[in-house]
Amino acid sequence: MKSVKLTMEEKHKTNIRELFSSAAERKTFVKICAPMVRYSKLEFRNLVRSYGTDLAFTSMIMADSFCQSEKARLNEFTTNNDDTPLIAQFAANNGVDFLSASEMVYPYVDGVDLNCGCPQRWAMAEGYGSALLKTPERIADMLAMVRRNMPNSFSVSVKVRLLSNSNQKETIEMCRQLEATGITFLSVHGRTAAEKTNVPVHKEALREIKQSIAIPMVANGDIFTLDDAEQMHAETKCDGVMAARGMLSNPAMFAGPKSTPVECVQRWLNICRQADTDITYQCMHHHFSFMTESLLTKRLRCELNSLSRDKDKVYDFIRTHLPLDSVVDDTANEEYPDKISCTYSEQNFRQRCAERGSTKADSNGSAYDPEASDGSFFQSKQSELVQQDESSVDGVDFMDGGGFLFDE
Repeated sequence: MKSVKLTMEEKHKTNIRELFSSAAERKTFVKICAPMVRYSKLEFRNLVRSYGTDLAFTSMIMADSFCQSEKARLNEFTTNNDDTPLIAQFAANNGVDFLSASEMVYPYVDGVDLNCGCPQRWAMAEGYGSALLKTPERIADMLAMVRRNMPNSFSVSVKVRLLSNSNQKETIEMCRQLEATGITFLSVHGRTAAEKTNVPVHKEALREIKQSIAIPMVANGDIFTLDDAEQMHAETKCDGVMAARGMLSNPAMFAGPKSTPVECVQRWLNICRQADTDITYQCMHHHFSFMTESLLTKRLRCELNSLSRDKDKVYDFIRTHLPLDSVVDDTANEEYPDKISCTYSEQNFRQRCAERGSTKADSNGSAYDPEASDGSFFQSKQSELVQQDESSVDGVDFMDGGGFLFDE
């Protein structure tokens, strides 16, 4: 797929505030695909948007790498003219990186989000993600810095976790402090950083937080079906519902199906073939593995996961073992817009680095590489598949528990 150059005026912008207002007027909620490292790529966003997703996030992007490295920008962010509403999520531990990355990506997205929820050890050790929850005032400073330097129509938001699984006083105080910075909305994951995915989401806590703030609140955690999302909205009165694992298992989730329809697999095949070299083997293959968990036997799923790194072999496998010939899909011949050839200015970032006496701008970029390996989440699924008894082959157990590569 070729890239085309567009100016910032040429890419359609969506007002995120109006998105939430419109949903509220219709007495419903905004359906959101969560930021997922490795998985929230342009091609997957194309897929989920065709099945009722209202708002999509990019993968979590390291702000320092994005600011310093053109290679990181090319690897981590791609978009096209239909890729809206879109929010770029950054992991940052200082205002200069967060603001500079926000300015760079501004022409191509509708908002930016600060990740304060990732509980992974590497993120915590470097002062990213959930580590920031220990210093709410630092989060507030970063958000305020971006908010006052960006147009009011541009969304600025943050994703946090509960500070406690029992008393929500501190979490509510933090959310109010963040709201006071002028952010557009707030996403809250209904578990603490220490809680694993087998701990049920604390919906009562989410309801308390929603009652305590005036801006839209997005609820996240344990959303695997449209019914789950509707129940979350009914019980917490949230303004949006965000799903991660559920979207991987069933990209058509927000359209209503309880499991991935064969049509969705065909659509993903079409998207990947059109994307060609723009999508990595790893990304293409992992999505097929996740979305076919309810469509293939254990033996076939193991075979799919063990295929050599050849895209055509995966495509042939899918066509051989799924009834794609019977699929009637109105989008089968749809041509997605060409990628936008994004250009970025490093001027503000370099000036800020010079003002604070930093040599950071001369770096070749962070060593962080989200494509360096298959990652703990996919590896855990492969291990579970090998260890499962034949009696527990099908169903959503393939997606439950295990490691994760995103804030859920």
